[in-house]
Amino acid sequence: MGEPAEVVPAWEYASDVHVGFIGADGAQRLGPLARYWGEPFEHAQPARKFAAFKGQKNFTGDYWAVTSRSLAGYESWVERDAAMAMDFDPAVVALTSQPFRLVWSDGDREREHTPDYFARLADGTGVVVDVRPQSLVDEEAADVFAFTARICESVGWQFRLVGDLGQPFRANLRWLARYRHPRCCRAPVADRLREVFGEPRLLLAGAERVGDRLAVLPVLYHLLWQHELTADLVSAPLGSGTAVCLAGWGQP
Repeated sequence: MGEPAEVVPAWEYASDVHVGFIGADGAQRLGPLARYWGEPFEHAQPARKFAAFKGQKNFTGDYWAVTSRSLAGYESWVERDAAMAMDFDPAVVALTSQPFRLVWSDGDREREHTPDYFARLADGTGVVVDVRPQSLVDEEAADVFAFTARICESVGWQFRLVGDLGQPFRANLRWLARYRHPRCCRAPVADRLREVFGEPRLLLAGAERVGDRLAVLPVLYHLLWQHELTADLVSAPLGSGTAVCLAGWGQP
Protein backbone atom coordinates (compact mmCIF):
# COMPACT_ATOMS: atom_id res chain seq x y z
CA MET A 1 0.00 0.00 0.00
CA GLY A 2 1.38 3.39 -0.92
CA GLU A 3 1.91 6.16 1.58
CA PRO A 4 -0.69 8.94 1.44
CA ALA A 5 1.16 12.24 1.27
CA GLU A 6 -0.72 13.70 4.22
CA VAL A 7 0.33 10.82 6.50
CA VAL A 8 4.09 11.00 5.94
CA PRO A 9 4.80 13.97 8.27
CA ALA A 10 3.18 12.08 11.15
CA TRP A 11 5.61 9.14 11.12
CA GLU A 12 7.88 10.85 13.63
CA TYR A 13 5.08 10.89 16.20
CA ALA A 14 4.34 7.18 15.76
CA SER A 15 7.94 6.07 15.34
CA ASP A 16 8.24 4.68 18.89
CA VAL A 17 4.92 2.84 18.82
CA HIS A 18 4.95 -0.86 17.99
CA VAL A 19 2.08 -3.09 16.95
CA GLY A 20 1.73 -6.78 17.69
CA PHE A 21 -0.80 -8.84 15.75
CA ILE A 22 -1.65 -12.23 14.30
CA GLY A 23 -2.16 -12.03 10.57
CA ALA A 24 -4.80 -13.88 8.59
CA ASP A 25 -2.10 -16.50 7.87
CA GLY A 26 -1.72 -17.21 11.61
CA ALA A 27 1.78 -15.74 11.83
CA GLN A 28 2.54 -13.51 14.82
CA ARG A 29 4.26 -10.23 14.10
CA LEU A 30 5.58 -7.38 16.21
CA GLY A 31 7.18 -4.27 14.82
CA PRO A 32 6.92 -0.51 14.29
CA LEU A 33 3.45 0.75 13.51
CA ALA A 34 5.06 2.91 10.83
CA ARG A 35 5.94 -0.33 9.04
CA TYR A 36 2.73 -2.28 9.55
CA TRP A 37 -0.01 0.37 9.44
CA GLY A 38 -1.02 -0.74 5.93
CA GLU A 39 -1.71 -4.35 6.96
CA PRO A 40 -5.29 -5.57 6.40
CA PHE A 41 -6.06 -5.65 10.12
CA GLU A 42 -9.73 -6.25 9.31
CA HIS A 43 -8.64 -9.83 8.54
CA ALA A 44 -6.31 -10.26 11.52
CA GLN A 45 -6.95 -12.93 14.12
CA PRO A 46 -7.69 -11.77 17.69
CA ALA A 47 -4.49 -10.56 19.34
CA ARG A 48 -5.57 -11.99 22.69
CA LYS A 49 -8.07 -14.54 23.96
CA PHE A 50 -11.29 -13.57 25.67
CA ALA A 51 -11.45 -14.51 29.32
CA ALA A 52 -14.26 -16.90 30.29
CA PHE A 53 -14.71 -18.36 33.76
CA LYS A 54 -17.40 -19.52 36.16
CA GLY A 55 -19.11 -16.64 37.95
CA GLN A 56 -18.01 -14.11 35.36
CA LYS A 57 -20.17 -10.96 35.54
CA ASN A 58 -19.73 -9.85 31.95
CA PHE A 59 -20.94 -11.81 28.95
CA THR A 60 -18.54 -13.02 26.27
CA GLY A 61 -19.33 -14.53 22.91
CA ASP A 62 -19.09 -14.21 19.16
CA TYR A 63 -21.20 -12.09 16.86
CA TRP A 64 -21.48 -13.25 13.25
CA ALA A 65 -20.92 -10.19 11.09
CA VAL A 66 -22.70 -10.43 7.75
CA THR A 67 -20.45 -7.59 6.52
CA SER A 68 -17.31 -9.74 6.60
CA ARG A 69 -18.90 -13.21 6.88
CA SER A 70 -16.86 -13.84 9.99
CA LEU A 71 -17.13 -13.93 13.77
CA ALA A 72 -16.33 -10.87 15.86
CA GLY A 73 -15.80 -11.53 19.55
CA TYR A 74 -17.25 -9.45 22.37
CA GLU A 75 -16.74 -9.26 26.12
CA SER A 76 -19.97 -7.51 27.10
CA TRP A 77 -23.42 -6.71 25.73
CA VAL A 78 -22.16 -3.17 25.07
CA GLU A 79 -19.38 -4.53 22.87
CA ARG A 80 -21.81 -6.84 21.09
CA ASP A 81 -24.11 -3.90 20.36
CA ALA A 82 -21.15 -1.89 19.06
CA ALA A 83 -20.19 -4.72 16.70
CA MET A 84 -23.81 -4.99 15.60
CA ALA A 85 -23.99 -1.25 14.88
CA MET A 86 -20.84 -1.41 12.75
CA ASP A 87 -22.21 -4.43 10.91
CA PHE A 88 -25.37 -2.38 10.21
CA ASP A 89 -23.38 0.61 8.94
CA PRO A 90 -23.38 0.47 5.11
CA ALA A 91 -19.98 2.20 5.01
CA VAL A 92 -18.32 -0.76 6.81
CA VAL A 93 -17.12 -3.58 4.57
CA ALA A 94 -15.10 -5.69 7.05
CA LEU A 95 -14.77 -6.03 10.80
CA THR A 96 -12.66 -7.90 13.31
CA SER A 97 -12.21 -7.90 17.10
CA GLN A 98 -9.04 -7.45 19.17
CA PRO A 99 -7.07 -6.68 15.98
CA PHE A 100 -3.67 -5.81 17.50
CA ARG A 101 -1.73 -4.60 20.54
CA LEU A 102 -0.25 -1.14 20.56
CA VAL A 103 2.98 -1.05 22.57
CA TRP A 104 4.78 2.12 23.67
CA SER A 105 6.90 3.63 26.44
CA ASP A 106 5.50 6.16 28.87
CA GLY A 107 8.56 7.48 30.66
CA ASP A 108 9.98 4.50 32.57
CA ARG A 109 6.84 2.44 32.12
CA GLU A 110 6.00 0.14 29.22
CA ARG A 111 2.40 0.49 28.13
CA GLU A 112 0.17 -1.49 25.82
CA HIS A 113 -3.42 -1.36 24.67
CA THR A 114 -5.57 -3.71 22.60
CA PRO A 115 -8.47 -1.90 20.90
CA ASP A 116 -11.78 -3.72 20.76
CA TYR A 117 -12.39 -3.60 17.00
CA PHE A 118 -10.93 -2.65 13.66
CA ALA A 119 -13.23 -1.88 10.74
CA ARG A 120 -12.51 -1.16 7.10
CA LEU A 121 -14.71 1.33 5.28
CA ALA A 122 -15.70 1.16 1.63
CA ASP A 123 -13.37 4.06 0.82
CA GLY A 124 -10.39 2.16 2.28
CA THR A 125 -10.23 4.06 5.57
CA GLY A 126 -9.32 2.07 8.68
CA VAL A 127 -11.35 2.63 11.84
CA VAL A 128 -10.12 1.68 15.32
CA VAL A 129 -12.91 1.27 17.87
CA ASP A 130 -12.80 1.14 21.66
CA VAL A 131 -15.99 0.37 23.55
CA ARG A 132 -16.51 1.77 27.04
CA PRO A 133 -19.59 3.42 28.60
CA GLN A 134 -18.71 6.99 29.53
CA SER A 135 -19.43 6.33 33.20
CA LEU A 136 -16.62 3.73 33.21
CA VAL A 137 -13.96 5.89 31.55
CA ASP A 138 -11.61 6.83 34.39
CA GLU A 139 -8.58 9.11 34.09
CA GLU A 140 -6.18 6.34 33.11
CA ALA A 141 -8.55 4.96 30.47
CA ALA A 142 -9.15 8.45 29.12
CA ASP A 143 -5.39 8.93 28.71
CA VAL A 144 -5.06 5.63 26.84
CA PHE A 145 -7.97 6.44 24.54
CA ALA A 146 -6.58 9.93 23.85
CA PHE A 147 -3.17 8.45 23.03
CA THR A 148 -4.76 5.84 20.77
CA ALA A 149 -6.73 8.56 18.99
CA ARG A 150 -3.53 10.53 18.30
CA ILE A 151 -1.76 7.43 17.01
CA CYS A 152 -4.68 6.62 14.73
CA GLU A 153 -4.68 10.14 13.35
CA SER A 154 -0.97 9.92 12.67
CA VAL A 155 -1.42 6.95 10.31
CA GLY A 156 -4.65 8.11 8.70
CA TRP A 157 -7.10 5.95 10.66
CA GLN A 158 -10.26 7.08 12.37
CA PHE A 159 -10.70 6.46 16.09
CA ARG A 160 -14.08 6.00 17.73
CA LEU A 161 -14.86 5.64 21.42
CA VAL A 162 -18.29 4.00 21.62
CA GLY A 163 -20.54 3.74 24.67
CA ASP A 164 -24.05 2.43 25.18
CA LEU A 165 -26.34 2.73 22.18
CA GLY A 166 -29.39 4.82 22.89
CA GLN A 167 -32.85 3.37 23.15
CA PRO A 168 -34.89 2.63 21.09
CA PHE A 169 -32.19 2.32 18.41
CA ARG A 170 -30.51 -0.46 20.39
CA ALA A 171 -33.73 -2.50 20.61
CA ASN A 172 -34.54 -1.94 16.94
CA LEU A 173 -31.03 -2.95 15.90
CA ARG A 174 -31.14 -6.11 17.99
CA TRP A 175 -34.45 -7.03 16.39
CA LEU A 176 -33.35 -6.40 12.80
CA ALA A 177 -30.07 -8.26 13.38
CA ARG A 178 -32.08 -11.47 13.70
CA TYR A 179 -32.84 -11.13 9.99
CA ARG A 180 -29.43 -10.01 8.74
CA HIS A 181 -28.47 -13.34 7.16
CA PRO A 182 -28.96 -13.52 3.37
CA ARG A 183 -31.13 -16.61 3.83
CA CYS A 184 -33.89 -14.28 5.03
CA CYS A 185 -34.14 -12.68 1.59
CA ARG A 186 -36.53 -14.41 -0.83
CA ALA A 187 -36.22 -12.70 -4.19
CA PRO A 188 -39.89 -12.71 -5.33
CA VAL A 189 -41.07 -11.34 -1.96
CA ALA A 190 -38.26 -8.78 -1.85
CA ASP A 191 -39.13 -7.51 -5.32
CA ARG A 192 -42.78 -7.10 -4.36
CA LEU A 193 -41.84 -5.27 -1.14
CA ARG A 194 -39.74 -2.81 -3.12
CA GLU A 195 -42.76 -2.12 -5.28
CA VAL A 196 -45.23 -1.74 -2.40
CA PHE A 197 -42.95 0.53 -0.40
CA GLY A 198 -42.11 2.64 -3.43
CA GLU A 199 -44.08 5.20 -1.48
CA PRO A 200 -44.34 5.42 2.33
CA ARG A 201 -46.69 2.93 3.97
CA LEU A 202 -47.20 1.59 7.47
CA LEU A 203 -45.06 -1.48 8.07
CA LEU A 204 -47.75 -4.09 8.68
CA ALA A 205 -50.23 -2.73 6.16
CA GLY A 206 -47.57 -2.76 3.48
CA ALA A 207 -46.44 -6.27 4.38
CA GLU A 208 -50.00 -7.59 4.14
CA ARG A 209 -50.31 -6.13 0.64
CA VAL A 210 -47.52 -8.52 -0.35
CA GLY A 211 -48.86 -11.68 1.29
CA ASP A 212 -48.95 -13.69 4.49
CA ARG A 213 -47.20 -11.65 7.16
CA LEU A 214 -45.36 -14.68 8.55
CA ALA A 215 -43.66 -15.16 5.20
CA VAL A 216 -43.25 -11.50 4.32
CA LEU A 217 -42.03 -9.86 7.54
CA PRO A 218 -38.64 -11.66 7.73
CA VAL A 219 -37.89 -10.42 4.20
CA LEU A 220 -39.06 -6.90 5.08
CA TYR A 221 -36.81 -6.82 8.15
CA HIS A 222 -33.89 -8.06 6.07
CA LEU A 223 -34.40 -5.25 3.57
CA LEU A 224 -34.45 -2.77 6.47
CA TRP A 225 -31.17 -4.23 7.71
CA GLN A 226 -29.73 -3.91 4.20
CA HIS A 227 -30.93 -0.28 3.99
CA GLU A 228 -32.95 -1.07 0.88
CA LEU A 229 -36.00 -0.03 2.88
CA THR A 230 -35.78 2.75 5.46
CA ALA A 231 -37.63 3.69 8.63
CA ASP A 232 -37.06 5.82 11.71
CA LEU A 233 -35.13 3.45 13.99
CA VAL A 234 -34.00 6.13 16.44
CA SER A 235 -37.12 7.84 17.73
CA ALA A 236 -39.49 4.95 18.44
CA PRO A 237 -39.64 1.14 18.62
CA LEU A 238 -40.20 -0.60 15.31
CA GLY A 239 -43.82 -1.74 15.05
CA SER A 240 -46.85 -2.24 12.86
CA GLY A 241 -47.42 1.53 12.69
CA THR A 242 -43.87 2.43 11.67
CA ALA A 243 -43.68 4.29 8.36
CA VAL A 244 -41.48 2.43 5.87
CA CYS A 245 -40.40 3.44 2.39
CA LEU A 246 -37.93 2.53 -0.30
CA ALA A 247 -34.46 3.98 0.28
CA GLY A 248 -34.07 7.26 -1.54
CA TRP A 249 -37.80 7.90 -1.76
CA GLY A 250 -38.56 11.52 -2.51
CA GLN A 251 -35.06 12.27 -3.74
CA PRO A 252 -34.73 13.79 -7.22
